[in-house]
Amino acid sequence: MDLKEIQNLIKFVANSGVAEVKLETGEVKITIRTTLEGHSSDVTYVQQAPMQQVASVQQIPVAATPVTPAADENAKYITIKSPIIGTFYRKPSPDKAMFTEVGSTIAKGDVLCVIEAMKLFNEIESEVSGRIVKVLVDDMSPVEFDQPLFLVDPS
Repeated sequence: MDLKEIQNLIKFVANSGVAEVKLETGEVKITIRTTLEGHSSDVTYVQQAPMQQVASVQQIPVAATPVTPAADENAKYITIKSPIIGTFYRKPSPDKAMFTEVGSTIAKGDVLCVIEAMKLFNEIESEVSGRIVKVLVDDMSPVEFDQPLFLVDPS
Protein backbone atom coordinates (compact mmCIF):
# COMPACT_ATOMS: atom_id res chain seq x y z
CA MET A 1 0.00 0.00 0.00
CA ASP A 2 1.58 3.28 -1.06
CA LEU A 3 1.36 6.72 0.58
CA LYS A 4 -1.28 8.02 -1.86
CA GLU A 5 -3.61 5.10 -1.07
CA ILE A 6 -3.13 5.72 2.67
CA GLN A 7 -3.86 9.43 2.24
CA ASN A 8 -7.02 8.64 0.25
CA LEU A 9 -8.12 6.20 2.96
CA ILE A 10 -7.56 8.84 5.66
CA LYS A 11 -9.59 11.40 3.70
CA PHE A 12 -12.39 8.89 3.12
CA VAL A 13 -12.57 7.95 6.82
CA ALA A 14 -12.47 11.60 7.90
CA ASN A 15 -15.41 12.44 5.59
CA SER A 16 -17.45 9.29 6.23
CA GLY A 17 -18.32 9.94 9.86
CA VAL A 18 -17.17 6.55 11.15
CA ALA A 19 -15.34 6.45 14.47
CA GLU A 20 -12.73 3.78 13.71
CA VAL A 21 -11.48 1.73 10.75
CA LYS A 22 -8.97 -1.11 10.90
CA LEU A 23 -7.35 -2.49 7.76
CA GLU A 24 -4.89 -5.36 7.59
CA THR A 25 -3.31 -6.49 4.32
CA GLY A 26 -0.28 -8.74 4.36
CA GLU A 27 2.51 -6.78 5.99
CA VAL A 28 0.56 -3.56 6.58
CA LYS A 29 -1.78 -2.86 9.48
CA ILE A 30 -3.64 0.45 9.58
CA THR A 31 -5.94 1.80 12.29
CA ILE A 32 -7.68 5.13 11.80
CA ARG A 33 -9.63 6.68 14.67
CA THR A 34 -11.60 9.91 14.49
CA THR A 35 -13.53 11.89 17.06
CA LEU A 36 -16.99 12.60 15.74
CA GLU A 37 -18.04 15.49 17.97
CA GLY A 38 -14.82 17.49 18.31
CA HIS A 39 -13.42 20.01 15.88
CA SER A 40 -10.25 18.04 15.27
CA SER A 41 -9.35 14.42 14.88
CA ASP A 42 -6.28 12.32 15.34
CA VAL A 43 -5.55 9.74 12.72
CA THR A 44 -3.05 7.03 13.52
CA TYR A 45 -1.64 4.52 11.16
CA VAL A 46 0.85 1.78 11.82
CA GLN A 47 2.87 0.13 9.10
CA GLN A 48 4.90 -2.94 9.93
CA ALA A 49 7.86 -4.26 7.96
CA PRO A 50 7.72 -7.88 6.74
CA MET A 51 10.19 -9.14 9.34
CA GLN A 52 8.45 -7.30 12.22
CA GLN A 53 11.72 -5.41 12.94
CA VAL A 54 10.54 -1.88 12.27
CA ALA A 55 7.21 -0.32 13.16
CA SER A 56 6.45 3.33 12.55
CA VAL A 57 3.60 5.25 14.11
CA GLN A 58 2.58 8.65 12.89
CA GLN A 59 -0.25 10.90 14.06
CA ILE A 60 -1.76 13.20 11.48
CA PRO A 61 -4.26 15.89 12.53
CA VAL A 62 -7.38 16.05 10.37
CA ALA A 63 -9.53 19.17 10.41
CA ALA A 64 -13.19 18.41 10.99
CA THR A 65 -15.75 20.25 8.92
CA PRO A 66 -18.25 22.14 11.07
CA VAL A 67 -21.97 21.83 10.36
CA THR A 68 -23.06 24.64 8.06
CA PRO A 69 -26.43 26.19 7.26
CA ALA A 70 -26.35 24.28 3.95
CA ALA A 71 -27.43 21.21 5.94
CA ASP A 72 -30.71 23.02 6.70
CA GLU A 73 -31.22 23.71 3.00
CA ASN A 74 -30.81 19.99 2.25
CA ALA A 75 -33.55 19.12 4.76
CA LYS A 76 -36.22 19.63 2.10
CA TYR A 77 -34.64 16.92 -0.07
CA ILE A 78 -34.97 13.16 0.22
CA THR A 79 -31.69 11.35 0.82
CA ILE A 80 -31.19 8.05 -0.97
CA LYS A 81 -28.81 5.91 1.09
CA SER A 82 -26.72 2.86 0.37
CA PRO A 83 -28.44 -0.38 1.40
CA ILE A 84 -25.12 -2.28 1.45
CA ILE A 85 -21.36 -1.93 1.84
CA GLY A 86 -19.39 -2.01 -1.40
CA THR A 87 -18.01 0.02 -4.29
CA PHE A 88 -20.27 2.67 -5.85
CA TYR A 89 -20.49 2.89 -9.64
CA ARG A 90 -22.51 5.49 -11.57
CA LYS A 91 -22.36 3.48 -14.85
CA PRO A 92 -23.38 -0.09 -15.67
CA SER A 93 -19.96 -0.58 -17.36
CA PRO A 94 -17.01 1.68 -18.26
CA ASP A 95 -18.17 2.15 -21.86
CA LYS A 96 -21.81 2.97 -21.01
CA ALA A 97 -23.50 6.26 -20.04
CA MET A 98 -24.18 7.13 -16.41
CA PHE A 99 -27.46 5.95 -14.92
CA THR A 100 -28.43 9.45 -13.80
CA GLU A 101 -27.02 12.98 -13.66
CA VAL A 102 -27.70 16.04 -11.53
CA GLY A 103 -30.94 17.55 -12.83
CA SER A 104 -32.28 14.24 -14.17
CA THR A 105 -35.88 13.35 -13.41
CA ILE A 106 -36.25 9.92 -11.85
CA ALA A 107 -39.24 7.69 -11.17
CA LYS A 108 -39.78 5.04 -8.54
CA GLY A 109 -37.98 1.88 -9.69
CA ASP A 110 -35.37 3.63 -11.88
CA VAL A 111 -31.82 2.30 -11.46
CA LEU A 112 -29.64 5.05 -9.96
CA CYS A 113 -26.31 3.25 -9.55
CA VAL A 114 -24.62 -0.10 -9.03
CA ILE A 115 -22.88 -1.18 -5.82
CA GLU A 116 -20.41 -4.02 -6.17
CA ALA A 117 -20.14 -6.21 -3.10
CA MET A 118 -18.20 -9.47 -3.07
CA LYS A 119 -18.01 -9.56 -6.88
CA LEU A 120 -21.79 -9.14 -7.20
CA PHE A 121 -23.12 -6.03 -8.92
CA ASN A 122 -26.30 -4.84 -7.20
CA GLU A 123 -28.53 -2.36 -9.02
CA ILE A 124 -29.84 0.29 -6.63
CA GLU A 125 -33.33 1.42 -7.59
CA SER A 126 -35.04 4.62 -6.55
CA GLU A 127 -37.84 4.32 -4.01
CA VAL A 128 -39.04 7.87 -4.78
CA SER A 129 -39.83 10.03 -7.78
CA GLY A 130 -38.29 13.45 -8.27
CA ARG A 131 -35.24 15.27 -9.59
CA ILE A 132 -31.60 14.50 -8.70
CA VAL A 133 -30.20 17.56 -6.89
CA LYS A 134 -26.80 16.23 -5.89
CA VAL A 135 -24.67 13.10 -6.22
CA LEU A 136 -22.89 12.72 -2.87
CA VAL A 137 -20.37 9.98 -3.78
CA ASP A 138 -17.66 9.88 -6.44
CA ASP A 139 -17.74 7.13 -9.04
CA MET A 140 -15.77 4.00 -8.06
CA SER A 141 -15.65 5.02 -4.38
CA PRO A 142 -16.19 2.70 -1.42
CA VAL A 143 -19.49 3.22 0.41
CA GLU A 144 -20.77 2.09 3.80
CA PHE A 145 -24.19 0.82 4.78
CA ASP A 146 -26.66 3.72 5.14
CA GLN A 147 -24.23 6.23 3.59
CA PRO A 148 -26.05 9.02 1.69
CA LEU A 149 -25.65 8.63 -2.09
CA PHE A 150 -28.08 11.09 -3.71
CA LEU A 151 -30.24 14.07 -2.79
CA VAL A 152 -33.62 14.09 -4.55
CA ASP A 153 -36.12 16.96 -4.80
CA PRO A 154 -39.52 15.23 -4.63
CA SER A 155 -41.48 18.26 -5.91
